[in-house]
Amino acid sequence: MLPAAAEKIEQGNSLWLDAWLRLRKNHLAVFGLGALIAIGLACLVGPWLSTHGYEEQNLELGAAGPSRAHWLGTDTLGRDLLVRLLTGGRVSLGVGLAATFVALTIGVVFGAVAGFFGGKLDIIMMRTVDIMYSLPFMVFVILLMVFFGRNIILLFVAIGAVEWLTMARIVRSQVMATKRMEFIEAARSLGFGRRRIIFRHILPNILGPIIVYTTLTIPGVMLLEAFLSFLGLGVQPPMSSWGVLIKDGAEKMEEYSWLLIFPGAMFSLTLFSLNFLGDGLRDALDVRSSKD
Repeated sequence: MLPAAAEKIEQGNSLWLDAWLRLRKNHLAVFGLGALIAIGLACLVGPWLSTHGYEEQNLELGAAGPSRAHWLGTDTLGRDLLVRLLTGGRVSLGVGLAATFVALTIGVVFGAVAGFFGGKLDIIMMRTVDIMYSLPFMVFVILLMVFFGRNIILLFVAIGAVEWLTMARIVRSQVMATKRMEFIEAARSLGFGRRRIIFRHILPNILGPIIVYTTLTIPGVMLLEAFLSFLGLGVQPPMSSWGVLIKDGAEKMEEYSWLLIFPGAMFSLTLFSLNFLGDGLRDALDVRSSKD
């Protein structure tokens, strides 16, 4: 009978399990992940549990400070600020996720094609990216909103259409480095088509940088949405977003400070959490950071 030590087979960890174990050691990243989950659940479920509607007005009450009936107070129209804050979170987080998805899709496909095929096609595609970088993107987004109307779907598309350029550059550089590796040469020798090599072999092996940059793109998209809403070009009443609430609170901050403090604190906490998580994922997915 074999010794017990010989019967034990050492099991190695996968890349993703190693990354998760390293991420758990990063307390700021874990805090960011927990905060994002809590904020997302609160925004999703909170308005349904509240006895107040986000459009419900009480003009007699007007702007009142935090109380038992209204935990975060009310705005100048007597609307519950907590409900509007959670409802606005749905819009802001939705814009951040949807616009990032648009940017991710365009950037990954564009960068992968340019990096894999190279040559003149790569030159033309990347010069196109350089030209688009030189354009005033804020003016571009504002023009889209002015000419095609101010609706939430267009806001997703407009922001996503100007946020994909950096993603395309990152994916291109990663693809150019990966396509020279031995397993890609083996795939070519087996007769696999270009599409299969790109989407089945190259992209799965560069998911780390893509995931990290995605987590860092979402805060930028949310800031852009907040800026557009601050200018009056984003979400339109009676809907709210964190940008709209911050805009309204800034106009009345001297008289009703809670209208700015609570939306600003929620927005800041979300952005900090996303950045903490992005930094933690960057370290966790970098195999060179492992000391094992």
